[in-house]
Amino acid sequence: MTSIDTIINRQLLKWELQHRQADEKKTDRPKPSPIVTISRETGSRGSYFGSRLAMKLGYQRLHREIIDSICESSGYRKRIIESLDDRFRGSLSMLVESFFTGQVVDHSDYHRHLYKIVLSLSHLGGVVLMGRGGNFILGPNRGFHIRFICDKEKRIENLMKFKELSQEEALKEIEISDTKRSEFARKLFHCDINLPHHYDLVLNSTSIDVEELVDTAVTAIRGKMNKLLYSNNE
Repeated sequence: MTSIDTIINRQLLKWELQHRQADEKKTDRPKPSPIVTISRETGSRGSYFGSRLAMKLGYQRLHREIIDSICESSGYRKRIIESLDDRFRGSLSMLVESFFTGQVVDHSDYHRHLYKIVLSLSHLGGVVLMGRGGNFILGPNRGFHIRFICDKEKRIENLMKFKELSQEEALKEIEISDTKRSEFARKLFHCDINLPHHYDLVLNSTSIDVEELVDTAVTAIRGKMNKLLYSNNE
């Protein structure tokens, strides 16, 4: 079993255990923790930030390769869908189709699976989702959305330090990654990934320590989630 399989199975078992315990006690299914999405610039230390934030919150960090593995595996998709409560499961397909209806976007199976899985993850909660346009899929009223940025010079320095790249290699990796991520957001969501109003919080790691940014994010996440909970209970 690969490390990706291990992470997916561990999180699936966690959700299944929570729901089984609720069923045995004949109580409502546990209120899910929020989902956090992170869009990051290569070299900004956004991946490390995501790991530290997930640890602080007690969540599971899910990176792009994990999400792609779930989208490509009918077995994983089935287990995630089965972990949903009946009410949300019944409305899931309608939510996905409502987005694609009348939209000039890629209707490939992968993108339909991506929408369905991200929406399911938002309902199950307790995860930090790295990339894949999670903020565009969920919108402002589901989860908390972070954009993690850094000056290009510092990004180059980070890649040279942590990935042992030359300056030229680091610059090339940044340019290729920036282009791919921008094109992905523009093709599927018709959005500019760099516009700040697509996010709840934009964090710049150029001159601030990652641990301090984690604390800032946790405070903001709790603030928004409390506000949404209050609004839903009115």
